[in-house]
Amino acid sequence: MAKQRRKAELPTKVCPVCGRPFQWRKKWSACWEDVKYCSERCRRRRPSTH
Repeated sequence: MAKQRRKAELPTKVCPVCGRPFQWRKKWSACWEDVKYCSERCRRRRPSTH
């Protein structure tokens, strides 16, 4: 079993859409490197690349 971390020790990223920092979540444990947006709302509001 993994050692528990405090919330302050969890990795963080900044959402490119809203600019807010967000922390690692257990559901993102397998794909943390691929996570770019803090929420589904920000993912839907991302700038289009057309």
